[in-house]
Amino acid sequence: MKIWIDADACPVAVREMVLRASTRTQTALIFVANSPLPVKRTPLVKTIQVSQGFDVADNYISQHVELTDLVITQDIPLAAELVEKGVIALNPRGELYTADNVRQRLAMRNLAEELRSVGQISGGPNKFSDKDKQNFANSLDKWLQKAKR
Repeated sequence: MKIWIDADACPVAVREMVLRASTRTQTALIFVANSPLPVKRTPLVKTIQVSQGFDVADNYISQHVELTDLVITQDIPLAAELVEKGVIALNPRGELYTADNVRQRLAMRNLAEELRSVGQISGGPNKFSDKDKQNFANSLDKWLQKAKR
């Protein structure tokens, strides 16, 4: 059982929470990113730097994750792929991706991307809030408790 972090766009607060939880529960943690991460490595913490390129980190995670693992990602196409494989995926705001919600999120993401490309909308997601941090911490703790049983 490991926790994988799609780390390129992962909020620092989430990385810190997962590092503390890894130490507390003795759970292996793997950060995957296109660039070096300022993360303290321990016997439980591993960082993998993949080459630059579209979806390189996502592809690495998808190819190496196991069914007992948890993946933390904001990338909805990666989450959809993981859910289809039966892997648990959680976003940094604490929302669990499911077969029911990931298709809808993927459709909304694709629509927003199309609207941005033609100038109809701009901007990205809302600022990462204290409530988001709390939701994430609660979801992570729930998964860890269930996984350790």
